[in-house]
Amino acid sequence: MTEDEADYRIPPGGGVPWRDLSVEERHRPPERDVEITGIETMAVAGNFTWGLVKVETNAEHHGIGETFRAEAALDMAERLVVDLAGENPLDVERLLELMNQRYTGSGRIGQAAFTGIETALWDIKGKVLDVPVYELLGGKYRDEIRIYCDTHGGESLGQAASRDPMDVYTPESYARAAREVVDEGFEALKFDLDVPTHRDIDTAARRLDNEAIEHKVSLVEAVRDEIGYDVDLGMDLHWNFTVETARRVGRKLEPYDLAWLEDPVPPEQLEAHARLAEELHLPILTGENLVTADAFNDYAGAGAMDIAAPDVNKCGGLWELRKIATVCDLNGIPLSPHNISSPVGTVAGAHVCAAIPNFLSLEWHARDVPWWGELVDRTDAPDDPIIEDGFIDLPEGPGLGVELDADVVEDHLVEGSTSFL
Repeated sequence: MTEDEADYRIPPGGGVPWRDLSVEERHRPPERDVEITGIETMAVAGNFTWGLVKVETNAEHHGIGETFRAEAALDMAERLVVDLAGENPLDVERLLELMNQRYTGSGRIGQAAFTGIETALWDIKGKVLDVPVYELLGGKYRDEIRIYCDTHGGESLGQAASRDPMDVYTPESYARAAREVVDEGFEALKFDLDVPTHRDIDTAARRLDNEAIEHKVSLVEAVRDEIGYDVDLGMDLHWNFTVETARRVGRKLEPYDLAWLEDPVPPEQLEAHARLAEELHLPILTGENLVTADAFNDYAGAGAMDIAAPDVNKCGGLWELRKIATVCDLNGIPLSPHNISSPVGTVAGAHVCAAIPNFLSLEWHARDVPWWGELVDRTDAPDDPIIEDGFIDLPEGPGLGVELDADVVEDHLVEGSTSFL
């Protein structure tokens, strides 16, 4: 990094009353006296671009992590080596605060970059101490992590993009997809409900007429008719509607006993979420666009969410996700984390989900990526799948308990990206 490139960083003693996080002599036994020596990144082309991070040390151990939406976050992650080289990776929380101080104006991109690095630090710490990450987060409440399958709009994202929407978003396609997912062993699933209808809608107004609303009701009804009421069923509106339209949709869906209605209005509208949570007789889930525990504290305190959905790879790190869970637990709110990750971010999130009392389910968004589970190998049981019958059997190997498969990575690198394996 050149001096010009580093100008936007806040230097130590730069006039801002930060805590003193400077490097000092801190005694540790030799086996824990480790230093960060480098940071490498690469991008893998899944159904989203998965940004992967590797933190190297002067010892035998390295750590891996994942960022949300790779390009900008990976660039920033590599720049952070200037700040982290020579630091002990076991000081996870201090280093996370250091990154936040030095890049205080970096916003969501910064939080995504910090998350990727912080996850890799936990991986290193677990390997150095020879324990799984969940042990470092307080131990575990459960051995298996319940997964809910994002079933999109009844078809895979790629298929939906290449066909007439009116041939995709039908009651029959939703029911068929629901049956397939349940037969694969999942006890919980979710569909997109902000899908095109048979009428032209004024999308700028973010409103739906009665016919469009009835179309959405028909999708939900078809799924319930197919799989019954013993399976948890969520519906996602992706922030697309006004309070008035979201209320009308929600009231029409109340008879179908939904596990949640997700993101009915834009994330900036805290009071709108609170109104809907108060008025509708079904749970409101939100949070994938909120970062840090402060934001969740505001939503929880305002009664603006019934279920919290922090994103595993952009909320600020595994420790921050753990703090978000505590804030929510104090307000009687369960967690169902949003997750569009590769197996790296998914397993990282699973370690946190094991360590919190108020866990509901963890999202899986890659049913249409057949090689998803091949991207990593479990270090405790290399032949075992990551997800089986709708659950993750929590890895017991040191750190995250998974390592990347070099051949699979090489086959799916984003053009222009180079493998760090």
